[in-house]
Amino acid sequence: MPIKRTISKGKVPVKIFTDDVESDALQQLYNLSQLPFIHSHIAAMPDVHLGKGAAVGAVIPTRGAIIPAAVGVDIGCGMHAVRLSLKAKDLPDNLRALRLHIEAAIPVGFAMHKQDKARESTIRALSGGLHALLQKHPKLQAQQKKPYQTWIRQIGTLGGGNHFIELCLDENQEVWLMLHSGSRGIGNAIGEYFIGLARKDMGRHLLQLPDKDLAYFSEGARHYDDYLQAVSWAQDYASANRREMLHLIAEALRKKLPKFGVTKEAVNCHHNYVAREQHFGAWLWITRKGAIRAGDGELGIIPGSMGDKSYIVRGKGNPQAFCSCSHGAGRRMSRSAARRLFDERHAVEQTAGVECRKDLGIVDELPGAYKAIDQVMENQSDLVEVVHTLKQVLCIKG
Repeated sequence: MPIKRTISKGKVPVKIFTDDVESDALQQLYNLSQLPFIHSHIAAMPDVHLGKGAAVGAVIPTRGAIIPAAVGVDIGCGMHAVRLSLKAKDLPDNLRALRLHIEAAIPVGFAMHKQDKARESTIRALSGGLHALLQKHPKLQAQQKKPYQTWIRQIGTLGGGNHFIELCLDENQEVWLMLHSGSRGIGNAIGEYFIGLARKDMGRHLLQLPDKDLAYFSEGARHYDDYLQAVSWAQDYASANRREMLHLIAEALRKKLPKFGVTKEAVNCHHNYVAREQHFGAWLWITRKGAIRAGDGELGIIPGSMGDKSYIVRGKGNPQAFCSCSHGAGRRMSRSAARRLFDERHAVEQTAGVECRKDLGIVDELPGAYKAIDQVMENQSDLVEVVHTLKQVLCIKG
């Protein structure tokens, strides 16, 4: 569907691909539109909702400046999915043992591997960039009590919150392995550090911003290039984390399932990141805070909530969305509100047919806490086309 709503009272318009937007998120979008370096307009995806500083689901085009808090602290958070050469009939009737086996192989929450699990080539590719960054910014290194474990032994780990591992079935009853994770502790440390630096560097000019979380680095400023170096490294780390985790999960599955191969890699895509792109005749920094790139013909992943459907999509390259689409269903209530409203009974009801935990620890991730994925997909029919519809049968939450 086309743009549903436009905010025109800022320095640039905000073009929103849904009518379902909470007032606080609208305020955050308006705040972004008041910044002097936004190019053309702000785009808001159909899953838009309240975030920190900038609304989640915002696509922010900037010239000559970059906003660290808009990228966020889970830098490079995103999705990875592959189709396996297995059918539904190849899976055991009861998936609980399989879930426990994957959980034993992949640390979740704040946990990490007890020994190095990442392939040496991955560690070697990341080491040089991080060493250069930490030498320039020793305070960043001091923020981490165990810098070695933070980045090496967290490669191939899930993290917490809405991060997940799933086995899904598509419309042909073929099995997909899908996961959602980001740059773990080291990405969080980099994000927090540079958000703090941006506020500090702006000094008294911070008071002129509509929100202190919109503190930015201007091109040519002291820490502008350093942040770009750091955010690029963290995005590479997040991609590597997903690749290594998928490799470890596949190895674990091979011990429990019939022999299989990977028949098709859908995509390894960020949805909290910044990239240099050309739009409306200019080279810009495009910050996607809870949005994926959906250029013409590009594949992407849009997950629903646990217990709901997910989609492999192909982008249509819509210029008004800066070649973007939603990164998921989008929350319709806060985590605290979901914990007040839902209990184990709701967990059982809302995740029927899915092998997963059904306790109080996951109630803030239940489908009822999210927008309806079908409506989100309908609202972005101008942005993507569906290639595969996936239904999860096993879900592990961080």
